[in-house]
Amino acid sequence: MRRAGSNAPAGSQERTGLTLTPRALNRALLARQLLLQRSTLGVEAAIEHLVGVQAQSANPPYFGLWARLVDFTPDALSTLLTRRRAVRLSLMRSTIHLVTARDCLVLRPMLQPVQERYLYSGSPYGRRLDGLDLADVMATARNLVEDTPRTTAELGALLQARWPGRDATALAYACRNLLPLVQIPPRGVWETGGPPNVTTAESWLSKALDHSGRIDDLILRYLSAFGPANAADFQVWSGLTGMRARFESLRVKLTVFHDERGKELFDLPHAPRPDEETVVSPRFLGEYDNILLSHVDRTRIIPVVHRKQIASRNGQVPGTILIDGFVGGMWRMVKSRPRATLRITPFVRLSKAHRAELISEGEALLECAAPDARTRNIVFGANE
Repeated sequence: MRRAGSNAPAGSQERTGLTLTPRALNRALLARQLLLQRSTLGVEAAIEHLVGVQAQSANPPYFGLWARLVDFTPDALSTLLTRRRAVRLSLMRSTIHLVTARDCLVLRPMLQPVQERYLYSGSPYGRRLDGLDLADVMATARNLVEDTPRTTAELGALLQARWPGRDATALAYACRNLLPLVQIPPRGVWETGGPPNVTTAESWLSKALDHSGRIDDLILRYLSAFGPANAADFQVWSGLTGMRARFESLRVKLTVFHDERGKELFDLPHAPRPDEETVVSPRFLGEYDNILLSHVDRTRIIPVVHRKQIASRNGQVPGTILIDGFVGGMWRMVKSRPRATLRITPFVRLSKAHRAELISEGEALLECAAPDARTRNIVFGANE
């Protein structure tokens, strides 16, 4: 029986029910994530293909796109933000993502149930809102941020003045989740500081939210970027619940595989599933890269032995290194003019070939991220 991930062409019709090894799943995921080889897609098209880029911090989206695209420059993404063709707002898993303006208008209504659930059950703030007319609060908040973009702390203080005795943080958090608030530039612009001032997506983009989006279409987009996968994986990625029936309704359109534990995995029939022995060059991924956060079983990208090494008590996910397609280390860049240093901490002893490839890739990363540095250094940490 031929395994998916064999030498069959990417568009071939494969039999259903075949078992996919973790390595085959890895190569399929890397292909969808534009990490087998850099893509010639434009920045806007790449962001839409990936269904957004997690953006809890300002710089990781730049590193993530640099790892995936040919000739990417930070200015290309900064320009999308300043020209209002891309925005940062709370979406999947109720975390900040960078998406195109088109996707912002479609995705936010579909993912509104996620924001509401995280407010009331995923945070301590929902219970502090009991007895409030939230429609009135949101109408007031909308007027405030559309009149003048403000930080959520400023917004919370203004709302507390209107509703004395209420917790300002809870009021601000409610606005974050119940209103489609986007963080406006200079927030998110490369190498530019500034507080996360917010206004509504409708005001910033001068367009209404699009409520015509279909969850089924979002599932297909997820599979295109993260498949093969199942309903539980989609729920981990999106934060939506009750998706099993949706996947069942799509079964006739999809190809079905199994992982080595026997769990069903759905996929688009013509999606790329490269040979599991496909050679992969090292890559530097930014913090919180979605490739690490979008499946129940993450062994397709993170070996079990390394999961604790990138875990932290406060949920932070460091910049990671892919070696042979799997997480094999961490990295951190420190810039102090006129010097830029890239510190690489591998989890395993590197072969000479992998070390040389990491140095080459690291030099290119430093050139992109610190072009004005007079001195650029690469330093290896543990296991070297």
